[in-house]
Amino acid sequence: MSNDSNGKKPGFQFNIIKDDPLTGHKGQNFGMISVENVAPVYIDIDTQEVFIDVGGLHGRAEVERRVKWVTDPEAPKGEGERRFWLVWVTVERTKDGPVYEGLTVCYESINKEKKRGYKLMHEHVNQMDRSMKGKIILDGMDKESRSSLKKFLQNHNEEMWNNSKELQEVMKDD
Repeated sequence: MSNDSNGKKPGFQFNIIKDDPLTGHKGQNFGMISVENVAPVYIDIDTQEVFIDVGGLHGRAEVERRVKWVTDPEAPKGEGERRFWLVWVTVERTKDGPVYEGLTVCYESINKEKKRGYKLMHEHVNQMDRSMKGKIILDGMDKESRSSLKKFLQNHNEEMWNNSKELQEVMKDD
C-alpha cells in the first residue's frame, strides 16, 4: 500500500551527489551516484565551437535553457536552429596520472526562436552512464566534430591526453 496520492508505486531512486557516497555512512547512502568526475562538453556542429557547461549535468546548460524538449527532430528545424553534440567526458586518476576514462556522445538540436529543442532524454542518461563506466563511444559523430573534440581535449589538459592511450587509439585518424 502506498501513501503516494498520485498512485505511483514506490521504487528505488538514485540521487546525484558530490564526493564518495559511501564515505563514513555504512550503507546509508547506498545506490547514490557521484558525477564529480563527469563533464558535459558541447560542440556546436556548425561553428565547431567546443565548450564545457557544467549546467548540462542537470539539463540546464545555457544553450538548453528556455526551450520545450520534444522527441520530434523536425520541431526545431528552420531559421535559428543550432545543432550540438553533447559529449559526456569522464576523467579518472590512475597510477600513471589523470586520464580521459570515458567519452560518449549524444545529438541535440535547439531553436530558441521557436522555443523548441530535440533530444532523447533516455539516450542522454544512458550515454552518461556508459561514459561513467569507462566506455568510449563516438558513433555517429561527424569527422570535423571529432577533430574539434580531439583538439579541445589535447589543449584542455595535455597530461591527461598523453595518459589516455585507449582514447588516442580510438581518435588516431581524427
